[in-house]
Amino acid sequence: MSDDVLSRLFTVIESRKGADATTSYTAKLLAGGAPKIGKKISEEAAEVVIAALTEGKDAVTRESADLLYHLLVMWADQGIQPKDVFDELARREGMSGIDEKNSRKS
Repeated sequence: MSDDVLSRLFTVIESRKGADATTSYTAKLLAGGAPKIGKKISEEAAEVVIAALTEGKDAVTRESADLLYHLLVMWADQGIQPKDVFDELARREGMSGIDEKNSRKS
């Protein structure tokens, strides 16, 4: 996977901040803030799971793309750059999931 496509998509999303919400779905989401974006992320996550259980690989691929898009919208809303998330993933690389979870408690 190349993070280039995510970076390009994020740039487009950022460009929609303050745009006309009647002509841009992204601008409409951003205008609704975290509550509206969070609702969409929840819906899309559920659709990924449903696709995995009932529809197969192609549907999971499509729904995953929708989920990633909405997650990027949330990042833009919260002032998070993709690099911030990639850096966090790199920080966790090689660490067990249990150790990473425990490190949050201290």
